[in-house]
Amino acid sequence: MSAPNFLFIQADQLAAEVLPVYGHPLVKAPHLEGLARDGVIFENAYCNNPICASSRFSMMAGQLSSKIGAYDNAAEFPATVPTFAHYLRALGYTTCLSGKMHFVGPDQLHGFEERLTTDIYPSDFGWTPDWSKGDKQLPPSGMSMRSVVEAGLCERSLQIDYDEDVGFQAVQKIYDYARDPENKPFFLAASFTHPHNPFTTTPEFWDLYKHDDIDMPKYPGKPVEERDPWSQRYHYLIRQDEHEVTDEHIRNARHAYYGMTSYIDHHVGRLLAALEATGLSDNTVVVFTADHGDMMGERGMWYKFNPFEWSVRVPLIVRAPGNAKGRREAKSVSLVDLLPTLLDLATDGSPPELIEPVDGHSWSRMLHGEDDSRPDEAMVEFTAEGAIAPCLILRKGPYKYVYSEPDPGMLFNVEADPGEQQNLCGNLEYREIEEEMLADILGRWDPKAIYESIIESQQRRHFIQGVMMSGRPAPWDYQPFRDASQQYLRTGGSPTMVKGLARFPYMEPVPPDFPRG
Repeated sequence: MSAPNFLFIQADQLAAEVLPVYGHPLVKAPHLEGLARDGVIFENAYCNNPICASSRFSMMAGQLSSKIGAYDNAAEFPATVPTFAHYLRALGYTTCLSGKMHFVGPDQLHGFEERLTTDIYPSDFGWTPDWSKGDKQLPPSGMSMRSVVEAGLCERSLQIDYDEDVGFQAVQKIYDYARDPENKPFFLAASFTHPHNPFTTTPEFWDLYKHDDIDMPKYPGKPVEERDPWSQRYHYLIRQDEHEVTDEHIRNARHAYYGMTSYIDHHVGRLLAALEATGLSDNTVVVFTADHGDMMGERGMWYKFNPFEWSVRVPLIVRAPGNAKGRREAKSVSLVDLLPTLLDLATDGSPPELIEPVDGHSWSRMLHGEDDSRPDEAMVEFTAEGAIAPCLILRKGPYKYVYSEPDPGMLFNVEADPGEQQNLCGNLEYREIEEEMLADILGRWDPKAIYESIIESQQRRHFIQGVMMSGRPAPWDYQPFRDASQQYLRTGGSPTMVKGLARFPYMEPVPPDFPRG
């Protein structure tokens, strides 16, 4: 079989817990369920930093975000860092991005040959956090609880505008690939902004659910003064103290989020249908995931930026030629594993030598149910607004340890306690596990060096952003270009020939001796 194509579909801020393939009894996502029946479901997949840009840069590089300086939503992604798009191009792939990747800095491609849309978020340093403010930080993006208290119906939104373009362009690109006479293998990323807050959706998707059926958080949260220090800081970071959030606000937000999730599923269906219609499906690896999750009111918390499961655990569903259908993989994996996995799949297990080491491990063998020696673990960091020191998270087997130098440690058995209600730190029964996990974290990371690097990076970026906003601006935001002279039918082309070549499937010319009449 020839080298497989790749269709990579990414949602934004989609918690694994809300999808039916992860056990949610209410949410409707039939296309993702179909993909899961034909593919492999990774039950414990994690992002490596629960914030958009950091997660995506880390994923593309196969390296932890602290190693490449991808600390937050305004950290530059260095053009010198090799990505899976670079490696695939080196293997002869054509690489294309439709949608969001939140690239910050002047390089707006990072190995992609082509981008079909602009990004939805800024590419400059304007959203740089400021840890010098300590507990008095506010999100530089202005994020607040308005997304919850104003949740509900809309006829149109900025996010719908964006994702309609992303979906249309990606579907069109699949048909373009099918008609490409060079027949090169492709990597196409379709990256949507749903179901990221604000929580608004159209009647078409809202009406899929009865409002009274919407489930409330299983663990609504303790009074803020009884919460752990991390959760207390986060409460004030997103200005929860400024709004009285009622049960109806929560139900509206979750109702809209479920509708937004069904909207993503609708786009997944369109993309999969295009693969089927073009005959590309049998030789295309389909990967569905998200950049991070959303707390959705669990523990009394919302959005991302948190070390807890609803924030850091992501869906990961993969369908590949010859995979074990409907298989569920319980071993922990993370998004940094994507780069080595793609290269394994692209080369039938003979990947090229990498330019520099990566932190990920290929899970290609898991797709076939084969024994895999990779460790059952995932490493996660959080280094953006709301933190006052690097938050370093290690999942090993059933346990997860959350380390932040100024705060008491948190140890959870996430298999026995998925709501992370029982902090096992200080429990004599778990002292040995606590000590081992803490020593492991401090052996893998250097918290002091990371902290100093973050402070220096923030200071540089605040200065440069201030300068860039004065005088004549030179924005880095990606500007899509379409060459109209190469579209449709232009002077010098035969209408019959041009239209005939654009027909799919291609109709072979009728031979001269074909019987007529």
